[in-house]
Amino acid sequence: MSGRNLTLTFCLVSAWTLASGCSYQPTQTAQPPAKVTSIATKYALQMVGTPYRYGGNTPRGFDCSGLIHYSYARAGVTVPRTTSQQRKYSRPVAHKDIQIGDLLFFNQSGKRWSHVGLYISDNRFVHAPSTGKTVHVASLTSRYWRRHFVGARRFDLDR
Repeated sequence: MSGRNLTLTFCLVSAWTLASGCSYQPTQTAQPPAKVTSIATKYALQMVGTPYRYGGNTPRGFDCSGLIHYSYARAGVTVPRTTSQQRKYSRPVAHKDIQIGDLLFFNQSGKRWSHVGLYISDNRFVHAPSTGKTVHVASLTSRYWRRHFVGARRFDLDR
């Protein structure tokens, strides 16, 4: 292959790689979105009592975004692994429109959008809180979580 063709091939591959990396879309099974979120929520709730583990995304231990990643994976959907990526690749949801399986984001330790939980119903969510604690259910109406709540978001599973 000539130098010119090699350069052109490299440019095309690089452009394709960059373009595909900029347009993340959760991938899923053929399940309807409501079924997927219901299944993901069920798996997250099954992890209640599992220890918190920084960087964890298995039943041996979870961090907050690892719990979301694991739960959606069990429901057949691949979603981003980190809190920032989960926020980036989800869309805002008005507080009044929050549904089962939506992501709830919080400010923790002075960092915006640094914690995530999974909405389960009745103003409750399941999450992996912090070192020394376990996955548990909390209330969005508690003073602490109300004060730190910054928004709800939803993965676009309709595509």
